[in-house]
Amino acid sequence: MPKQRITKEMVVDAAFSIARSGGMEQVLVKNIADRLGCSVQPIYSYCKNMDGLRQDVAERVRLFIQDYAAARIDRNDLFRSTGAAYIQLAREEPHLFRIFILHQRRNIASLEDLYQAEANPHTAEFIAENLNIGIPQAKQLHLNMLIYTIGIGTIFSVTTPGIPIEEIYAQQKIACEAFRNQARRESL
Repeated sequence: MPKQRITKEMVVDAAFSIARSGGMEQVLVKNIADRLGCSVQPIYSYCKNMDGLRQDVAERVRLFIQDYAAARIDRNDLFRSTGAAYIQLAREEPHLFRIFILHQRRNIASLEDLYQAEANPHTAEFIAENLNIGIPQAKQLHLNMLIYTIGIGTIFSVTTPGIPIEEIYAQQKIACEAFRNQARRESL
């Protein structure tokens, strides 16, 4: 039987699978080789260093989460359903959620930098139009909800036995209303 040729894509797929089931700390050359059923040599030929491979895994996680959230968004309630999708992700895929939240973000020196890097630029326009508020207030509302959802999602993903998801959604709703009211006041 001919030897299987190990490709970089196979290495990244195996590393993603390992990260998904056990977290980024389990993405080790030995574990990848075990998953692929090969020696460590082919892994080292694609991975000059583990930081590069972990960046590839983080990018794969980002794409997975983008698709995950998009599949769960209600176009009639975009703002709330997006937050709910991230909380559901924290529940169903806690390792991927933590990787997404905790991966190194380069060239971020302010919350504005973070917002520009992480947010869809059309979301603020949608929120402004939907709530009849200004674009600056919509961006601030969106940033507030991103920070809040990431924070509460992180708490949710690292607690055991776990906070009931209904409690998380209720808290998220309270925060959303408070941030909306603030944005409306500031738009007057």
